[in-house]
Amino acid sequence: MTGRDGGANLAPLSPFDPVVILVRPQLAENIGTTARAMANGGLFHLRLVAPRDGWPQERAWNTSSGADRILEAATVHETVDDAISDLHRVFATCPRPRHVIKPVMTARGAAAEMRTISAQHLKTGILFGPERAGLDNEDMARADTLVRYPLNPDFMSLNLAQAVLVMAYEWYLTENMVPEHSLMTNETHIATKGELENFISHLLRDLQECGFLRNEQKAPGMVRNLRHLFTRGQVTEQELRTLHGVVRELSHGRHTQQSS
Repeated sequence: MTGRDGGANLAPLSPFDPVVILVRPQLAENIGTTARAMANGGLFHLRLVAPRDGWPQERAWNTSSGADRILEAATVHETVDDAISDLHRVFATCPRPRHVIKPVMTARGAAAEMRTISAQHLKTGILFGPERAGLDNEDMARADTLVRYPLNPDFMSLNLAQAVLVMAYEWYLTENMVPEHSLMTNETHIATKGELENFISHLLRDLQECGFLRNEQKAPGMVRNLRHLFTRGQVTEQELRTLHGVVRELSHGRHTQQSS
């Protein structure tokens, strides 16, 4: 099951990227969707511990949406101990830790920790339990740190691929530092201070001519309010051109009325 046509051109970015370890996965379809989730977050290394129906399974490829190479490179292990034997640090997802005394981190904190460890050329892995019951105490005993997702306490149910996707997403963010907020400007650009000042001067000129700023005591405050209005957001050059046109038309209409 190697060399399939149509799959994404996926490859490991680093031998020190985290290893996703599925412990006793039950459904081949879930292994396939897990590979898809890993590809979304730039993860590649997949290990399977005692998959219930053996490996490989055609159904996994059917649900991977082209993440074929992750499945092709996946390794199979009889035990958790074997799957983690070459790792330096092991994390384990655990929605309901019971009778376990271990450090617990959020997915975001764990991803940052894994990134730090990876930068030291050390290998990490994260355990995900079987679909029905999750990891048992013996599995968690192999982990250094538990990972618990801060979800709605009244409904924390995730399927296997969703659980992997949360970690893959957080891992991806630690490298790419995608800004939490951005402005889509398409073919225009954020206006420079010079462009903004040019428009404000145009606006104030016409406001002065029409008498809007005739109250000398209130005029400075009104001008400041107008400046605050246009400088507290990201105004684009295209928007300023539109506003120039609006002011020009208003001024033209006023002059037309005066002449008539």
